[in-house]
Amino acid sequence: MAKVDLEKRRGEALRQYAIRQALERYDAENPDFTPEETIASLCAYEEEGNIGQVLEKMPETINGHPYTTLVVVDGGSDRTAEIARSFPGVQVIEFPVNLGHGVALQVTYRYCIDRGAKYVVTLDADGQNDPNEMGNLLDPLVEDRADFVLTSRVLGTDETGDMVRKVGVRFFSFIINRMVGAHLTDTSTGYRGLRVSMLAEVVDRLIQTQYQTSELIIVCLRRGYRPAEVPTIWHPRASGTTKKGKNWLFGFRYAKVVFGTYWRERGGPRRPAAH
Repeated sequence: MAKVDLEKRRGEALRQYAIRQALERYDAENPDFTPEETIASLCAYEEEGNIGQVLEKMPETINGHPYTTLVVVDGGSDRTAEIARSFPGVQVIEFPVNLGHGVALQVTYRYCIDRGAKYVVTLDADGQNDPNEMGNLLDPLVEDRADFVLTSRVLGTDETGDMVRKVGVRFFSFIINRMVGAHLTDTSTGYRGLRVSMLAEVVDRLIQTQYQTSELIIVCLRRGYRPAEVPTIWHPRASGTTKKGKNWLFGFRYAKVVFGTYWRERGGPRRPAAH
């Protein structure tokens, strides 16, 4: 047990060192930059075949308001970071090694908190999400009808054709709804709009490096934050293959996170959200 704990501490120390290296480089490259109050964040791992197409589709404004585009490059050996940096105005945080999608999101959330953003939209860098839907995610936040907004393939359209994944989306949504008393239709989506003041209250509870989409939902719902859903069209990947692995392995690991997070948070505070 002591050896396992030591390895965990070493792993966490190395992870924090890599994050510091990435943020120090970012600050050196952008010493005087102040983001807009809304940030659109894409976490990318070896997406050189997709990231350029996605960034080209990013709208100039969201519902008429300016926003900042942030790309967090989760290590890798391809040209993802180089391509992202070639787009004027796009902010790039590049990890020196692969740390995991969950870590990239945690860094995104802390970036938004530390730099005074009000809202953040997270979307995939593989072309499956339509950036022109971002306004639909922000509306419930701006109108104070929700604290976090999820896109739903069930309410909208899933064009991927993966029946196993479609069944999995409904299955895990059912499980999570039973756990936390919610009525969500798609708890596996990473295309989300989030209130940054909410993230400031929960970010220290987020520990998953992968399979993290359920963690934020469970943590936020256990603390009384208000969810909303909007329909989405989920497109096939523009190019390349998924990094999530085979369906059965993804499902097993995702289930471990769902049940582990629920068990960890079952006695957590339940209180109204503060804005």
